[in-house]
Amino acid sequence: MIQLKSQNEIAEMKKSGQLLARAHQHIKSMIRPGVTTWEIEEFVNEFLEKHGAIPEEKGFQGYKYATCASVNDEICHGFPNKKPLKNGDIVTIDMVVNLNGAMSDSAWSYAVGEISEEAQHLLKTTEESLFEGIKQAVVGKRLGDIGYAIQKYAEDRGLSVVREFVGHGIGPTMHEDPPVAHYGRQGRGLRLREGMTITIEPMLNIGDWRSKVDDNGWTARTIDGSLSAQYEHTLAITKNGPEILTALDEK
Repeated sequence: MIQLKSQNEIAEMKKSGQLLARAHQHIKSMIRPGVTTWEIEEFVNEFLEKHGAIPEEKGFQGYKYATCASVNDEICHGFPNKKPLKNGDIVTIDMVVNLNGAMSDSAWSYAVGEISEEAQHLLKTTEESLFEGIKQAVVGKRLGDIGYAIQKYAEDRGLSVVREFVGHGIGPTMHEDPPVAHYGRQGRGLRLREGMTITIEPMLNIGDWRSKVDDNGWTARTIDGSLSAQYEHTLAITKNGPEILTALDEK
């Protein structure tokens, strides 16, 4: 069942999203060679507690951490750890914030020091593909329009789209219907309605789109060892177009 949200519910989700965006803003300032994803994990725990919020990922189906920290060929669900990041790495930090019951979900990929041109292209294209998908998130369009826009943008630029992991509805719980694929056909799939709240979170790879899961049962990585990146926003479908709830409001 798809949960349509009221304007008040969307406003509360935006407060959650603003807090999440502020966390990412600080994480961006932390990223450098030598920092560990465990330091980022500790920061997120402390930051959310300070602001009266809950890291919703922690405890989900036994997951132990506030963040997912995926490095280089890790696509998603990487465990934060005490291994220092190296110059040339890329790292994706993903988190879900619960602020007074209002959910938000956002992931960003970061460059560690100086990265290769190939990695720069991956990060740039993945972020741009997210916004290509968001452009399609309007009342009357279909989920396939979002997926098609992302897939075409990525593949036209020589990258592949991960199929096994997709976006989703969000609120009142972390994962709701509908699934939001980052590939698809125009004019197909569920029609978008005012009041829907969803995540769009493309994961793009330099090589093969397929993944394999580590022995920990969580961490997915590229099947060929190629680099992977992800960018994600939570957004609301409104009569005035998509409203991004996890973008920092500078006002």
